[in-house]
Amino acid sequence: MEHSTVSNVSPLVASCANEDSATLRARFHELGYLYLQDYVSGVKCDALLEQFMAQLSPTIVSDEKYDLPVLREEPFFETDPTWDKLYPKLQSIQAFHQFFHEPEITGLMERLLENPAFVYPMKMARIATPGKIGYETPPHQDAHSHQGGPTMAGIWVALHDVAAGMGRLMLLPGSHRRGLRMVSEADGVGGVQCEIFPDENTWHVANVKRGDVIIFHSCCVHKAEPNTSDLTVRLSVDTRFCEYGEAVFVTNFEPHHGWRIEGFDWQSIYSNWSDETLQYYWRDYPNVSDTVRVASDS
Repeated sequence: MEHSTVSNVSPLVASCANEDSATLRARFHELGYLYLQDYVSGVKCDALLEQFMAQLSPTIVSDEKYDLPVLREEPFFETDPTWDKLYPKLQSIQAFHQFFHEPEITGLMERLLENPAFVYPMKMARIATPGKIGYETPPHQDAHSHQGGPTMAGIWVALHDVAAGMGRLMLLPGSHRRGLRMVSEADGVGGVQCEIFPDENTWHVANVKRGDVIIFHSCCVHKAEPNTSDLTVRLSVDTRFCEYGEAVFVTNFEPHHGWRIEGFDWQSIYSNWSDETLQYYWRDYPNVSDTVRVASDS
């Protein structure tokens, strides 16, 4: 299996929320992603980040000089003991789950789908610390990791500014048009890397700002840059969505990493919530699947 290294990078192609929906959909189907700058309000991002930082301290704290999260203890990556200790605390924050059900987020999903959207119950918070080069997320497709159907897409939001060297999200434009790819074992988040073809040597990446949103097709190959900074931690949030009624693989109804962290389940997540509106909102979803599927290409 051939795997390429990054030989060229180009800026993410920016879209505007006030463009007509047909234009946005056409760009999404061409590139495999949409990048919308300053889409989520800074107030909402700051509020969620503040709650995250309260749970991450003293391992990760806010740096007043740069207004960014910084690491104060030993570096770690997803599935390390430190991560396993901190992560359920983030998952238990009610505002984190509500974040992706706000009208501006669901409205964007529905503009892309041209139909009502189903927001996956599994929500992800990403913690990319420095000092763990080689353990960043390798190139992969969500169609494999989430066993997604043809309309499934990911939505990623920056909670603070993310510059080069902080573990930026990188996307391989047009890669969704080649369908689902072979995978091999790899170090880093997810544990697998998908095939990269020899002619795919230009990735799209950019310094992003707080509130910037990236939506990507389930077959769009994406990865994280290594965090090569001295202390700065990259925190972001993401989830998956699809057209309402499309088959959703059963594991997406579980908490992220709930299958491997003892005592970490929806009951523990909901234990201190003040509002029950979003608790088990998917229980009546009409199409839960336990069969592996292959997402169609664009």
